[in-house]
Amino acid sequence: MPAALLGLHAVVALAAPIAARRLGRRVLLLCAVAPATATVWALLHASAVVGRGEAVDVHVAWVPTAGLNGDFRLDAFALLMVLLVSGIGTLIFGYAAAYFPATKRDVGGFAAWLTIFAGAMLGLVLADNVILVFVFWELTSITSFMLIGTNHREAASRSAATQALLTTGAGGLALLGGLVVLAEAAGTYSLSGLLTAPPGGEAAAWGIALVLVGAFTKSAQVPFHAWLPAAMAAPTPVSAYLHSATMVKAGVYVIARFAPAFALLPAWRPLVVGVGVATMIVGGYRALRQHDAKLLLAYGTVSQLGFMVVMFGLGTPDATFAATTLIVAHGLFKGALFMVVGAVDVQTGTRDIRELSGLRHRMPVAFSVSCVAAASMAGLPPLLGFIAKEAAYEGVLAGELGLTGPLAVTGIVVGSALTVAYSLRFVRGVFAGPRAAAVVPRERLILVAPAALLSAASLLMGVAPLLVDALVNAAATAAHPEWETYHLSLWHGLTVALGLSAVAVAGGAALHASRARVERWQAAAPRAPSASGGYDATWRGVLAVARRTTGVVQNGSLPLYLMVILLTAVTLPGAVLVADGEWPTATYTIGSWLQIGICLLAAAAATTIAFASRRFTAVLLLGAVGYSVAALFVLHGAPDLALTQMLIETLSLVIFVLVLRHLPSRFGHRPQRIDRVVRFSTAALVGLAVFAFSLVTAGARTAAPVSQEYVARALPEGHGRNIVNVILVDFRALDTLGEIVVLVTAALGISSLVVAGRLSRHERRASAGDST
Repeated sequence: MPAALLGLHAVVALAAPIAARRLGRRVLLLCAVAPATATVWALLHASAVVGRGEAVDVHVAWVPTAGLNGDFRLDAFALLMVLLVSGIGTLIFGYAAAYFPATKRDVGGFAAWLTIFAGAMLGLVLADNVILVFVFWELTSITSFMLIGTNHREAASRSAATQALLTTGAGGLALLGGLVVLAEAAGTYSLSGLLTAPPGGEAAAWGIALVLVGAFTKSAQVPFHAWLPAAMAAPTPVSAYLHSATMVKAGVYVIARFAPAFALLPAWRPLVVGVGVATMIVGGYRALRQHDAKLLLAYGTVSQLGFMVVMFGLGTPDATFAATTLIVAHGLFKGALFMVVGAVDVQTGTRDIRELSGLRHRMPVAFSVSCVAAASMAGLPPLLGFIAKEAAYEGVLAGELGLTGPLAVTGIVVGSALTVAYSLRFVRGVFAGPRAAAVVPRERLILVAPAALLSAASLLMGVAPLLVDALVNAAATAAHPEWETYHLSLWHGLTVALGLSAVAVAGGAALHASRARVERWQAAAPRAPSASGGYDATWRGVLAVARRTTGVVQNGSLPLYLMVILLTAVTLPGAVLVADGEWPTATYTIGSWLQIGICLLAAAAATTIAFASRRFTAVLLLGAVGYSVAALFVLHGAPDLALTQMLIETLSLVIFVLVLRHLPSRFGHRPQRIDRVVRFSTAALVGLAVFAFSLVTAGARTAAPVSQEYVARALPEGHGRNIVNVILVDFRALDTLGEIVVLVTAALGISSLVVAGRLSRHERRASAGDST
């Protein structure tokens, strides 16, 4: 069924651009069918997955011999993520249909990419093969790039899309390396199998470090967080879906999966908790400086992602349970707040809180929704955000974490205080103040309705936590098998966790009350190096190095290009060959003395080419080398290969002769002495290296040559007695098809140049005739 759901997303995405011609922006409602179907499918399995603790495993064989299979697994934690990804996604599609104007162009393309993203996130949380995890991971990065760059005519959108792609793409490469190292060390590419029996040793340490780098980039952790605020150049539906509720949680999801298995590694907790705390504080601090309401929420998202990374990164059962509750609460309140900002922007034309005033009078529903969602974000009762934050404090205090525990508690309290402050800043800046002098159109309830549903869910789950209790407990158990059920509740008595919550709320309220003083202090404080400045400096440095390198190695000299390629191909494997020091011993026999004569002839012809001064002479000598190779084929009993080689050489000679008619008879430029020495040395080195590789590889064979299998299978499986033809047509048909495509493409290119040349000559003749 997961494969069918992914196929549905693909089909809907392909149909969206066509359907948009007739439906316009309503095509987004059609695309909502895909995530809605995934949500229904997840709910149908909820009783078995949550109630009985079962997991739905689906195996789709692809290339079994290479270990490439479509393995999918729906456990309770994946179920929770599917409900977030597809459930909130369904609301986002409906919201986008109302958000965009009826005259918007390219809405079909936008709908297609948004649908592909929904399918990619669905595949990511369901994949049980590490290679498949990487494939969907990268697909989310690509679709994010396209969606952030929706307004591609604007430089800010293009720059933000590029920054997101480069940052998350680099992290994706690190993730791939880490997953492969871990899978090889564990002896399985199954994600569940790897986590059940995690590998140890140095390889596991390096592998998990690479996985964490990938997770940090995707979840916008310090110092990789700059791409997320920049991505706010995207339309608000993209921000509400990708950059609050779903894509940024991909990194958190990976940490959640790997933490229980690897949290006891020496560097895991200090690294993950340290990065998470830094992200939580930096994001909250930067949110207090923003005047764009959407940017304020973006930095708030960075801070909340740091909170989730801290909790999942601790790797204890209690912390995993708290983080699971937090990930649900965050998806609800942050999705709602982003959609409210989009509604405000559409109806007022601005998101600047300095220009907004008194909107609570003209947009009372949006104001109510924002108050509920912001209160949940600040961790106020009786909302789900409060329950999640209480569980987080208790989870940290319950674990035996050593020095990591105080760091985590301090970071959460400070980060929570900042969260309260920027939550108040958001509500007050957007909705408070006197009634605006400008007339604001009547509130469009259809824009606020999806946000109202999410806020209502935050309130209902806070007042009646039993609504989500079973799902969160089952998900926590799936993520951390050692978790024992603990029921969510609004009141646990007068506990240390409640005291810490009170401290955070009081601190945040005090920060907001002193906002003018805080803003002056922020303005006067020295400017610390920023992540966006670091990205810009790195980007400029890469471009500068690329320009200098290109100026040296891409100077238009074909001999230089060939030398670089050949020396690279020889030096790297040659260094390994020399360093290994164990050369196999083998006996080489000469089947016929005629072979020596032919080889000497080919060598003499090849050497003479380098000293030839006439082009025609060089071509003939080159043909002599080719015909010598054909003669060697004959001596080795391969007349069909010899015939093919002779035909190719003959055709090449004919083509050369036709081309030489239009070129000078002699080579124009003769290289300087030093150039000749360098080229001769390069050629000699490459020749010796190839000769050495041939001897070593011929004597290092440990298995039967594949040619024996070709001979054995040619007639019974390929139904042909000409083994070479069977290889080309059957065994290596895709290679042959690729070669045919290359030849056809080259033929088309050559014919186009010929036609263009003829047209240009006709135009010159016509212009000459007109001038006379």
